[in-house]
Amino acid sequence: MSVKANITCPQCNHTHAEKMPTDSCVFFYQCTSCNAVLRPLAGDCCVYCSYADIDCPPKANGGDCC
Repeated sequence: MSVKANITCPQCNHTHAEKMPTDSCVFFYQCTSCNAVLRPLAGDCCVYCSYADIDCPPKANGGDCC
């Protein structure tokens, strides 16, 4: 399972590679380009499920979100 994800800011479309934690969810992420603070979309457990190219590790393993 990959713990690297490319997260894309919906404000400026900047994409940045990040290492996802395997034991917790990330509820806030600050864009490295425009400094916008991202929060999960309704129904998603974390910013990776909302804005990354792959789901967070718990969800990718077939489990529930954090």
